[in-house]
Amino acid sequence: KNGKKEEDLKPFLDMLVDPEKVPDEDMMLPVDMRGVGKDFDSVEDIMEELGVVGAAEAFVKAREYFEANKDEEPADERPKPMTAAEWKETLAADDDLLEGEEEELLEEGEEEDLEEEDPDE
Repeated sequence: KNGKKEEDLKPFLDMLVDPEKVPDEDMMLPVDMRGVGKDFDSVEDIMEELGVVGAAEAFVKAREYFEANKDEEPADERPKPMTAAEWKETLAADDDLLEGEEEELLEEGEEEDLEEEDPDE
C-alpha cells in the first residue's frame, strides 16, 4: 500500500497495546480518534479489524484530525505532547478512576438488592 510493511509497524502498535514497552523518555503525541471514522474500544480491536498497516494508517488519520482542530478548541485547552512516563501515569490514574466507579456501581447495586428484599414476605 504505502510502502510500509507489517513487520516494520507492529512493534510500534504493540507499544500502544502495552504501554510498559514504551521507553519513559519517548514522546507521545495526542490524537483524535474521531479521525478514524469509526468507534473502537481498544487498539487491539483496531488491529483486529484493520490489520497492522490499516491500524497504523488509522493513527496517522487520528493525528491529522487532531491537528486540524475542527472544533476550534483554544490552544491552551488542547492536549499537549507528553513523555511516555507521563502517559503511563495518566493511564494509571484513569484506571484508578474507573475501578472506583465500578466499585460504586457494585455497592449501589447491592444496596438496591437489599432494599428489594422484603423480610415480611
